[in-house]
Amino acid sequence: MNYENIAFEVEKIAKEAARYILDRRKSLSESDVETKGLHNYVTYIDKGSENLIIDHLRPLINDAGFIAEENTQNLRAEELNWIIDPLDGTTNFIHGIPICSVSIALMQNSEIVVGEVLEIFSGESFLAWKDGPALCNGKPIQVSRRTNVKEILLATGFPYYDYDLLEQYLEVFKHFMKNTRGLRRLGSAALDLAWVACGRFDGFYEYGLNEWDVAAGSFIVERAGGKCSDFKGQPNHVFGRQILSSNGVLHQELLNQIQIFFP
Repeated sequence: MNYENIAFEVEKIAKEAARYILDRRKSLSESDVETKGLHNYVTYIDKGSENLIIDHLRPLINDAGFIAEENTQNLRAEELNWIIDPLDGTTNFIHGIPICSVSIALMQNSEIVVGEVLEIFSGESFLAWKDGPALCNGKPIQVSRRTNVKEILLATGFPYYDYDLLEQYLEVFKHFMKNTRGLRRLGSAALDLAWVACGRFDGFYEYGLNEWDVAAGSFIVERAGGKCSDFKGQPNHVFGRQILSSNGVLHQELLNQIQIFFP
């Protein structure tokens, strides 16, 4: 399987989905917004983008399955599965905040082998494939090399429905707020991870995420020289609903600090 060729085809599909999303954004109204759950929204644009992506991916690998956020055509296969978030950052999108993305990953057995995160409004494309580099708009990227926690900038995400660990999360937030240069919350986990990969952020952590939120972005981080794990330090970040992503150099130190509050 030629992962590089597949990756560049996936990038084209993500760009096509972004064009679709931006074109329909012009006519989006509040009546088009549906509620999937507490603070969890979807529009016909999310669903349409997902269908477009799946329809374009299907010919690339005939026997691949699909794990997609909106469940429009989900059918998991035994070996190869596409993991898709057709519009990561829907709340930002609804409010006209230009930070949202298309995220597409290819998983072979339990290993991610292709990842693409495309920022919809700017068109910035982050791409990686197995045994290849991590790219931003075709140019190689790498994670930061900062080694002092007091000099790093972190990203996080706020839980929007799973509040069982909220107190622990707030304690971690306070700790990093006091002991780093600061924290940012973009509203798109896929972009948080992409920005770790290119060195804008030195790390990212969040709990309560799904596989389509992190599969592509975490793979791009790893191909850019970084590291990802769950809060126990295990490589269960794609399906484990917890993720710590870092430049690698600081990973254990950040993990130690998170584990004070998430033992």
